[in-house]
Amino acid sequence: MTAPQDPCPPPVSTGLLPVTGDTPKILILGSFPSQLSLRHARYYGNPKNHFWRIMEALFDLDPALPYPERIGLLAEHHIALWDVVASCSRPGSADAQITRPVFNDIAGFVASHPTLRLIALNGSTATRLYSRIAGTIAVPSVALPSTSPANARMTPDEKIRRWSVIRDERE
Repeated sequence: MTAPQDPCPPPVSTGLLPVTGDTPKILILGSFPSQLSLRHARYYGNPKNHFWRIMEALFDLDPALPYPERIGLLAEHHIALWDVVASCSRPGSADAQITRPVFNDIAGFVASHPTLRLIALNGSTATRLYSRIAGTIAVPSVALPSTSPANARMTPDEKIRRWSVIRDERE
């Protein structure tokens, strides 16, 4: 006997476009933006997420900078941002609730950016989902601890130490 279909699945949400400069060396892939990030059309738009705190520590970014300037400075540091999932159904923001994922064309992004040296995967869900599509992508990847506030197993300082690989790899 099969499980009954949900008569009202969550609506499909579409993620954000990649942000990149001309010569990215690191591509940071999240799983899919939170509802707050989607609402504001900004990567890591939840102020409780540790992503920007980590970037501030690694690249000496001013925490008071507006989002467009932060993105511009990441591009100057040869860092691009995107997500593994282009669209999906998900009630709320929990990665565990992602259903019906449609994947971004990561292989196409890599092919059009030959300067890439590393794909940094933000958390276990991004890592698991990326493994489903990584097949022919020749750029190495590294799984990093999630910057989500739901990942309370590590302190922000521990996350900064682990994420330092992206600073070191682009040099």
